[in-house]
Amino acid sequence: MASKATIYTSNACPYCEWAKRLLEKRNIEYRELRVDQNDEARREMLEKTSRTSVPQIYIGDLHIGGYQELVEYDQKRGLSNLSEG
Repeated sequence: MASKATIYTSNACPYCEWAKRLLEKRNIEYRELRVDQNDEARREMLEKTSRTSVPQIYIGDLHIGGYQELVEYDQKRGLSNLSEG
């Protein structure tokens, strides 16, 4: 099964950890790309989002943004719905 989410992260980033925990709590599979360990992932994130901060989160092809935007998405649309599809 393909990952439903992609999350660009770095070490020692509390927002990255919180975002991963929320995805896990909602049973959303994700692919984590560590931009502090992978220059190609950092370039890809910058090219796709024009942002340098982490986390940067995608649900499928939809760019959600950072942790706060993920929480807002969950409150408005419900991440749990994605794990059912």
